[in-house]
Amino acid sequence: MKRFLIWFFGIIFLCIILLLITDNAYILKGIRVVYFTGHSTAFIDDYSYFENETILASTHPQPWQKHEDFGTLTPTETLSEANKNYETVAFLIIKNDSLIYEQYADGYGITSQTNSFSMAKSITSALLGKAIQEGYIKNLEQPVSDFYPQFADTDMTVGDLSSMSSGLNWDESYLNPFGITARAYYDDDLAETMLSLKVVDTPGQAFKYLSGNTALLAMVLQKATQQPLSNYLSKSFWQPMGFEQPALWQVDDETNRLVKAYCCLSSNARDFARFGKLYKDFGKWNGKQLIDSSFVAQSIQPRFESSPEYGYGFWLSDYNNKEIFVMRGILGQYVITIPEDDLIIVRLGHRIPRTKIDNFTTDFYLYVDEVYAMLNYL
Repeated sequence: MKRFLIWFFGIIFLCIILLLITDNAYILKGIRVVYFTGHSTAFIDDYSYFENETILASTHPQPWQKHEDFGTLTPTETLSEANKNYETVAFLIIKNDSLIYEQYADGYGITSQTNSFSMAKSITSALLGKAIQEGYIKNLEQPVSDFYPQFADTDMTVGDLSSMSSGLNWDESYLNPFGITARAYYDDDLAETMLSLKVVDTPGQAFKYLSGNTALLAMVLQKATQQPLSNYLSKSFWQPMGFEQPALWQVDDETNRLVKAYCCLSSNARDFARFGKLYKDFGKWNGKQLIDSSFVAQSIQPRFESSPEYGYGFWLSDYNNKEIFVMRGILGQYVITIPEDDLIIVRLGHRIPRTKIDNFTTDFYLYVDEVYAMLNYL
């Protein structure tokens, strides 16, 4: 046994040395954050293991109004079972801009902060719209090389980053610990990682979902606005839209403090829902145009006929012949907005099903169907 332990710890030591030598030490952080906490992947409460920028609550909070039928709706048996199986921690229904249904579970509540995961991509795209409106960026066709000469030999534009058509050689693999997705999540100096990428496909020609697009877009926005993206988010949306709670946005390290704009904005269900309302109302909030309406309209329509599932920062669906736009995160984080029925559905939780229909896992369709059943639409 003694000899075995010597060999065992010797091998571990050599592996650690090898990871350090090959610049893969971030894997050690991944192991500590994920496996040593009893998880098998990134999880909704992992923000406490990273450096974060704080986005303060609005100085003039604007709570959601309660619908006259608030507290009267009962979840369907199918919805209750799904929420149990997929470990839903927050489920909200907002009808006609009023909160009509709200349920929390497992100790989570109104103020609980959980990881947005890729819902943050939609918010980062909204910041692009704001930067265009304020003149920091010319338009969707402005070349990325205007901000980063490393891409001077390409035709990649800021719009290509937002619409997932950059042609970058990013590998969107969540299982490979040596891949760039894991490195971006757990390593320091995210900018160094991003600027090592190359454009290998013609930009602006086809949709290909890559988190690296949004990470690079964040760098462009910071350079264009000359301020941290968390500050720009606070001034652009958090303050004027009356966000009730502070939020945390993960950054790469304590020195560089570049936000992980493709993910990792920790907020609550009520506040995430505000972006659904903002885009439902074409960028207007309480009578003030926060983003140009034409940018919003373009964002929630497909850029490519061959890829009707995505616009600029938002997933799209025509389920039940309704035009639906969606903020979506990897563990089933959703802000589902159905403008024609003035309806917003928010779901936050730990798990999603593995089965998929078209471009969404089956839980998406279930949530839509069961909410309509609760509201007696069908």
